[in-house]
Amino acid sequence: MPTVSSEELAAAAGVNSAKLRKDFSYLGSYGTRGVGYDVEYLVYQISRELGLTQDWPVVIVGIGNLGAALANYGGFASRGFRVAALIDADPAMAGKPVAGIPVQHTDELERIIEDNGVSIGVIATPAGAAQQVCDRLVAAGVTSILNFAPTVLTVPDGVDVRKVDLSIELQILAFHEQRKAGEESAAAAADGAAAPAARRTPSTDQGPDGDVPAVMPA
Repeated sequence: MPTVSSEELAAAAGVNSAKLRKDFSYLGSYGTRGVGYDVEYLVYQISRELGLTQDWPVVIVGIGNLGAALANYGGFASRGFRVAALIDADPAMAGKPVAGIPVQHTDELERIIEDNGVSIGVIATPAGAAQQVCDRLVAAGVTSILNFAPTVLTVPDGVDVRKVDLSIELQILAFHEQRKAGEESAAAAADGAAAPAARRTPSTDQGPDGDVPAVMPA
């Protein structure tokens, strides 16, 4: 059976192997000295701890370009998340299949959540509609929300919200680009300052007659 050592895992993750073994011990996975960890069983233990070994029905509210892209994302199913319903406020969208799932109107939101036992909601609506959608999701029993709308949501205690802001992620990348450009400019300036000094050091500089050094070495 395939195995992996703590040293290999630590190197891949960029952490200390002793700390990695200690963390794995909390999962009940101690591995075998000289052999390592059974990969399949380790994956199962981590998935179990993350709650990924059970079926999580999810509703996506707001089936515009972003909502449709999320509905078509193939990574949900492999992580234990099942898109139970797609919901949109546009009556023209009702019944239209997206990723093989017919879109349902927001009037059905509460019934859909109850019928499917949904506890996770994804909001991909415009900013102006997001808080109202959030309030309805929470009132219907949703306790975890992934928010793609460009606004901050207010929720009661006991409800978890994760905000995905693409503009912030781009700003972080822009910061790193700016820093790298600054480092490159500083390095170029340092090289430029060193070059003239190097040219002044040889003792073969000639004087006005072309054969006598203008500055004799000490």
